Amino acid sequence: MSTETVMGAGTPEKKERTFFGQPFSLVHIFGVEMWERFSFYGMQGILLLYMFYSAAEGGLGIPKPVAVGIIGAYGGSVYLATILGAWLADRVLGAERTLFFSAIVVMAGHVALSLLPGLFGLGAGLILIALGSGGVKANATSVVGTLYGEKDVRRDAGFSIFYLGINLGAFFGPLLTGLLQSTVGFHWGFGLAAVGMAIGLTQYSFGRRSLPEKAKEVPNPLPRSHRIRMALIGAAAIVLVVVLVLVGVLNSDNLADAVALVTLAASIALFLIILSSKKLQGVERSRVLSFIPMFITSVAFWALYQQQFTVVTLYANDRLDLNLFGWDMPVAWVQSINPIFIIILSGVFAAIWTKWGAKQPATPYKFATAAIVMGIAFLLFIPFSGTGAHGTPLLALVGILFVFTIAELLLSPVGLSLSTKLAPQAFQTQMVALFFLSIALGTALSGILAGFYNENNEVPYFGISGLVAILVGGALISITPWVRKLMSGVR
Repeated sequence: MSTETVMGAGTPEKKERTFFGQPFSLVHIFGVEMWERFSFYGMQGILLLYMFYSAAEGGLGIPKPVAVGIIGAYGGSVYLATILGAWLADRVLGAERTLFFSAIVVMAGHVALSLLPGLFGLGAGLILIALGSGGVKANATSVVGTLYGEKDVRRDAGFSIFYLGINLGAFFGPLLTGLLQSTVGFHWGFGLAAVGMAIGLTQYSFGRRSLPEKAKEVPNPLPRSHRIRMALIGAAAIVLVVVLVLVGVLNSDNLADAVALVTLAASIALFLIILSSKKLQGVERSRVLSFIPMFITSVAFWALYQQQFTVVTLYANDRLDLNLFGWDMPVAWVQSINPIFIIILSGVFAAIWTKWGAKQPATPYKFATAAIVMGIAFLLFIPFSGTGAHGTPLLALVGILFVFTIAELLLSPVGLSLSTKLAPQAFQTQMVALFFLSIALGTALSGILAGFYNENNEVPYFGISGLVAILVGGALISITPWVRKLMSGVR
């Protein structure tokens, strides 16, 4: 924290309070996002274990294939909820208020997981956390953007600090919740996640007053005459889901399938809405079409990458040697490996792209390479097949997750940037929503695919998954010249 001198003509010096050279209000958004990620990844680090561990071990005893499907459905729902969070911000509450209330919902979800027993606590907690996290994820970035003027040169550095907070939370969350889970029990770990979110929310509740008015504006207010209709539609959707659960159409066995189908339908509908709009010019329609093969590649990438929270967790529990100098490392600590590499490598990638400038690979090549590298990461599991229970060295998984991170940095930050560059003027937010839908669909598929994983017969699973991702990447490379023509000058 520091102060900067601000001078105007004929006025005395004025000290501006700053946070690492940024507007001081950034500290409040940094804090709430860091603690939200702490609670989110801390909870997720032990969630799958809680579901499939036996009652004697403090878990729920859910079969592994069902448990990984629930994880996939939950993860997909988080990204689906970002669409709802963005809509509430644009039409009803504004980004800042949506962020605040979403953080309260997140905390309520963690409290439910920590205090309510059994499947009821699991269901209530995951629904609340998914809805709340979607609202936080959709709006925290928008609120950060309101801190800077259009030509403020501090903007990129400010976002870098903000993303550092995300990864600090993602690193420390699984470490501490995993330690509590392995020593005193799951509900203590979930309770720590709730405490972390409470700390972030308390800090933000005091600091939100200093945020600019722009953060509180509702860009496209929903007319009052439409609010009752939208509320009724929302209530009808909730009633429909409850009825489907009660009659057995929707259950824990097919939850990931349902989320994947809903996401696929939403993605197709949104593409059709944008492409059929009369507001699009010829170049804009061509650019939207160019996004389709990259959308498919993104889905394939996330379907493998998000298995960090399903297959990799199972692998760490059953196949990994977690012994460190005579002490057994908590399984959840594996989830802290990727954030370390993100913190280290994100600056390296930013420097590489900056140095290459206009010579850097076009975005379709980055997407394709990400899918290929992700496929290679899965193939790297194969040499350790057959080593038996806890026969895989920890260092081997560290190396594989390093490859995961390289793939992530080739696609994740690039994808958000691309969606804004290809977006038609009339559909700026919807194009970003399409990228989030690719993550939602891939995450739901990750849960479906993980149901086929068998620790006693790993080669077919890792081999087929890896080769399919490589083929998807190769297919995108082969059509990239055509895709670049459709992109009409966007790199």
